[in-house]
Amino acid sequence: MSKTLPETPTADVCLLLEGTWPYVRGGVSSWVNQLILGLPELTFSVFFIGGQREAYGERQYKIPTNVVHIEEHFLETAWRPGDAVVAAKREGATGNMRMLHQFLHHPEEPSIELGESVLELLASGQMSLDDVLHSRSSWEAITDGYTRHCSDPSFINYFWTLRTMQAPLVMLAQAAARLPRARALHSVSTGYAGLLGAILQRRWQCAYLLSEHGIYTKERKIDLAQASWISESPDEALRTGLDTEFSYIRKLWIRFFERIGLLTYRAADPIISLYDGNRQRQIADGADPARTRVIPNGIAMAPWGDALQRRPSGIAPVIGLVGRVVPIKDVKTFIRAMRGVVNTIPDSEGWIVGPEEEDRAYAAECRSLVISLGLEGKVKFLGFRQIHELLPSLGLMVLTSISEAQPLVILEAWAAGTPVVTSDVGSCRELIEGAPHEEPPLGSAGEVVAIADPQATSRAIIELLSDPERWRSAQSVGLQRVNRYYTEAIMLDRYRNLYRNATGEA
Repeated sequence: MSKTLPETPTADVCLLLEGTWPYVRGGVSSWVNQLILGLPELTFSVFFIGGQREAYGERQYKIPTNVVHIEEHFLETAWRPGDAVVAAKREGATGNMRMLHQFLHHPEEPSIELGESVLELLASGQMSLDDVLHSRSSWEAITDGYTRHCSDPSFINYFWTLRTMQAPLVMLAQAAARLPRARALHSVSTGYAGLLGAILQRRWQCAYLLSEHGIYTKERKIDLAQASWISESPDEALRTGLDTEFSYIRKLWIRFFERIGLLTYRAADPIISLYDGNRQRQIADGADPARTRVIPNGIAMAPWGDALQRRPSGIAPVIGLVGRVVPIKDVKTFIRAMRGVVNTIPDSEGWIVGPEEEDRAYAAECRSLVISLGLEGKVKFLGFRQIHELLPSLGLMVLTSISEAQPLVILEAWAAGTPVVTSDVGSCRELIEGAPHEEPPLGSAGEVVAIADPQATSRAIIELLSDPERWRSAQSVGLQRVNRYYTEAIMLDRYRNLYRNATGEA
């Protein structure tokens, strides 16, 4: 399904977005909105990719006037029931199908030449959905791959896994052929959006920028390790080290995302990360070091001008977790940590501030955990709130995520005068303790604790709330650090220059 504005002109930049803006609030979506609004002199087109249409409700962001084209595509529509009746006898191109399977699914390390051939196959329109879904050549490639490489899982699992991977790629390639041309491309992840960028870059012969907030392949590995749709017991699959039937399917998915990520890295220039740790991960995953660079996120400081004046006197015994109620945010560790905090500071409260719609089952588990730990009335689920109104009310903000890149919410907490306790993920340690190049060193803006450690999280919260001098020092360092290194103006200037170079206006 696509939605196209009438009489759409060519845009300066085509943004390729997967599962983010304008349907999901916070995180990368906030950053995309910030980028579009912060560069009003540029026009943007948007290609949004989602999984299932029903997973996305109303748009969460108003579409700015400088977005001159937007269309939406959902991966589930790659399957079209009924077409098989018409196309069942299609032969297909045997060589093309075998090449696609060899690159995406076979365990042997693929050559650069093979990857380029597959990209050309997709970009040139030499493969159709009928070829993938209904042709004899597709069936032969599947059965050959199963016989040669896969004896563990059932053939049915293998068959449907491959179809689930391949059909969306071809669907997106076909959509790319109809997309109005832009002067430059910018994908905000690898994955499906990143591969679409590689396809369009080959079709349009234009500049292609890639920004990764988190490392997509790493995040998909975390998702796959917990995916109940692959295994009824993901913890068992992890403990057995990818030896079970379902673990082989996980391997197929991981290989798939790694290899389409490799095509993205080979096409994009520059390849942008938020901090050097992720830049090194990109290089390890196949990015050319010469193409990589670091551009940290930044926040607008003006809206926070009166935040300190709006803070209550003293140190409020209110601890907030701001984020989606989903497993990757590890809300359960926050709840367990609050049991220890309440034991020591009886008047303390924990606020969980974020939407619960993305994973309702997990949200229900979190609510049940609150009850089982006797924290009713002490740990509260507030849903979505305006962050400018919320953060000055907190004595501390806590992140217990198991994966992050460079969380904007830490910068926003600092701007509101709120110290932070965070798990040791992504750039969080660098944010709290200062980057190696920080001169002069400012000190610590909070505390860093181990991942999934409620006891350490609880201790860090208690120590900061119980030591006013240390709390005020952390507050001061956070304010200094965000103003010196992480403002929106700095970030926007860097992207403005990149876009000028990409569109030939530098």
